[in-house]
This record gives sequence, structure tokens and C-alpha cells, in this order.
Amino acid sequence: PGAVDDAGNREANCAPMSRSFYLIAIGGTAMTPLAALLVEKGERVLGSDLPLYPPMSDRLEALGIEVLPGFDARNVPPRVDRVVVGNLAGKDNPELVAALSRGLPVASMPETLRTEFLAGRHPVVVAGTHGKTTTTALTAWLLAAAGRSPGYLVAGEPRNFPSPSAIGTGEAFVVEGDEYSTSWEDKGPKFLHYAPRTFLLTSVEFDHADLYADLDAVKEAFRAGVAIVPPDGRIVACGDDPNVRDVLGEARARVVLYGLGDGPDLDLRAAGIEEGPEGTRFVVQPRGRAPFEVRSPLAGRHNVANALAALAAAEGLGVPAERLAAGLPSFLGVKRRLEVRATAAGVTIVDDFAHHPTAVATTLAGARRRWPGQRVWGVFEPRSLTAGRADFFEPYLAALREADAVAIAAPYHAARLSRPGAPGALDVGTLVARLAAEGKEAFTAPDPDALAGALLPRLSEGDVVVVMSSGAFGGLCGKLVQALATREVAAG
Repeated sequence: PGAVDDAGNREANCAPMSRSFYLIAIGGTAMTPLAALLVEKGERVLGSDLPLYPPMSDRLEALGIEVLPGFDARNVPPRVDRVVVGNLAGKDNPELVAALSRGLPVASMPETLRTEFLAGRHPVVVAGTHGKTTTTALTAWLLAAAGRSPGYLVAGEPRNFPSPSAIGTGEAFVVEGDEYSTSWEDKGPKFLHYAPRTFLLTSVEFDHADLYADLDAVKEAFRAGVAIVPPDGRIVACGDDPNVRDVLGEARARVVLYGLGDGPDLDLRAAGIEEGPEGTRFVVQPRGRAPFEVRSPLAGRHNVANALAALAAAEGLGVPAERLAAGLPSFLGVKRRLEVRATAAGVTIVDDFAHHPTAVATTLAGARRRWPGQRVWGVFEPRSLTAGRADFFEPYLAALREADAVAIAAPYHAARLSRPGAPGALDVGTLVARLAAEGKEAFTAPDPDALAGALLPRLSEGDVVVVMSSGAFGGLCGKLVQALATREVAAG
């Protein structure tokens, strides 16, 4: 007759019993993909969070996962096989407190990913200050295009796959390895929990100032990641970055260096780089092997480096880089990475996740090469606690010089950064004044709506507006597109 589960559903005796997982802060960029993996595995999932917005709200709805309004101790089910806690849930989160007091099994997102999906696989862990999301998606795509059916978890929206995560059937599981904290009780980087057999390190810079005191602290985190790769593993590292080279000393595994420079020890090098509106062409020069030409639809030299990294990492799974490169032209990228949202009234609106000064500079330089001869606007929100710090003034000044014109919002966490003992908030007014003194059109506004109102009259046909933020930026992209579409209709 079958058994009846907690929800009253009758199951056939021959069917394996699924387990139940309750995810606190289920809407995180890694938590939602984890939820999708659990559903794909046949487990029962529900969770809680603060109000969610697309794309995570849409994904959770499509998965059929009930998301309870968080956070309330009464939300936690009376019986559950595991409570998974996202790192946005602090130690005083009422649901976490309730789960611990009742003795329920509690684990972090990285711990759950490792035990449920990485055991018995070859974890390819993509880490670094910049380029993680694109390089993770690209590595997974190159393996998929070569017929290797990898598992993957991308903390973004890869455009080649229907979901940011999949279990896959192949040996490899490609996962984005964030250096941010694991959970309420473990402030170490997530990637230390993934047991990497291939560890890809794109870059090392000071970031996450709310977690790391300085660059040395960041380096120590990546040194720990390098050190846990077993001797029969593979470390793929950017040889152009001196900070990356500085953390490789504890490596026990083989180190494969890639880069765009002329270092004599590079194992994979790019030469003859040609950038244009349709993407990038370059020659891959593997050490000791014949060079070969590749084409990528992605803009910017940073994406050439990302392509080399993905080729070197995926090659460690036994597929020659020459064969893997056949999948590169069909890679569609990741949403919010120089993503063209629309062109209206002759103005192109581009959405990008850039928030660190290096990423802002790289994004704007890539836009300039993709749209040569057009005026590039850099529209930036210092969203994160790191981005809004006063001591990033000079790096942002240098980065925003890459744009022809600049619009900057007030730091999102200005009040918090201005408290006694805090590092101080980025002085956006002075930043704009410095740029204007150098001859650039530049202005600031107190909020996204005011910024849009001041920006729209300044936009002309042929302009490219690169909107950069690590958050929603108040829906600025959509508001600009809508207003420009209305202008276009009115004009004609």
C-alpha cells in the first residue's frame, strides 16, 4: 500500500525515501543553486529568507520550493534531516538558534555541498578575487561541450545552462570557490571545504574588508587553499599576478601557470590578441606544443585570461586544450558581465557586477574596446562594505578614468562606514570633483532614482552606459531602458 510521509503523501514501497532539508537564507547566490541540486537529487527542500527578487525568487518558484518569510523560529519544521545555514544568517538568527536548541543536524552550505555532491568526484574549485563566476561557468561549459557532463555550481546566471547548478554524470564537479566566510561559526573561506583536486586561482587582491584586515590576511586564505590540494592534484594559477605567485609556496601539487605576459615559466600563454565588437581572437601557446588560434565572443583582455584559466583547468581532466577550445566560440557568458540589457533611442544599456576598483577598470576598458569610438558612461554604485570605504578613493579615481563620463551613487553603506571607529565612507563628492577637474563630465546623486533623473538628459545617441554594482542598484538598468524606450517612441 505504500508509506505516508510527513506531508501526507503516499509513496510506493519500492521508492527510496527522500530526505528533508531546511535552508535558512535560501535566496543566496550559492544557496539557491544548492537547493536546486538537492531537488535534482530527489530530496525535499524548503527554506526561508527575507523578501526575494528575480532571478532567485523565480528559480525557487520554478523548483516548487516553499520559501517562508524569514526569520522565525516557528518556521523550522518539527522533523528535518538537515538544517543548512547560509552565511548571511548570523549566530543570533532565530531559526538557527531554534535548530541548535532542538538538537537538529545543522551544517553550512559548503559542508552540505561537499558531503552531498563532491564526495567521489573531482572537485575543480575556481577561486580568486576577480573572474570566478565567468571562469567557473566557462570551465563547466568547455567540459560539457567536450562531452564530459560535469557537475557544476555557479554563483551567477550562466547563459549556456538552464540552471546555475547541475549534478552531472562525469568525473568533474566545477564549483565557484568564494573566499568569503563559510558560516556564522566559521569565518574561513568556503573553498577550504570543497576538497579541491584542481584549484584554479585567478587573482589575489585586497577585498572583503569586513572579513580580512589587509592584503596579507587575504593571501593567507589563498595559501591555505593552495596547501590542501593533494600531491596528485593540479593548481592552475595566473602567472601575471605577483600576489598569486606569492601564495604558491605551500603547493604540494603540480602548478600550471597561465598568463598574457612574457614570463618564461608560463605553461599556457596568449599572444596576438585582437579585440573588436565581435569579441576577441588570440593564439594559445602551450609550452612544448604547437600554438593554435581561438576565438571568444567575450570582450576584454581579462576574459582572455579567464579563457586560458579554464582551458588549463579542464585540460587536467584529460581533454587536450586544443579540443576544449572548440567550445569557446559558443560560450555565451554570464548575466551581469557586460550584459547588454537593451539599446533604445540609440543608447546601449549594459549591466555589470563590477564593484572592486580593478573590476571597474577592467570592465570599462573592455567596454571601450567592444564599442570603439562611442562615448562610454561609467555609472557606479559603491554597494558593498569594501566598495564604500574611504581608503579606496585613489583606486576608484584611477578606475573611473577609463570612462568618458561618470555618474556615481552615494555609498550604499555610508552611514555604517561613517560610525565612530569605522574606516569612513568613500567621498563621492570629492571623487566627482576630481574627475570633473580632469575634464570629464561627472556627477553624483543621493539615490538611484535621482541618478537616473540626472543622467537621462545627458544621454545622446551612440552612448554606451555601463551600470556597475554588486547589488540591484535600485533597478537602475530597467528604469533607464524604460525611459529611453519612451523617448524613442516619442521621437518617432
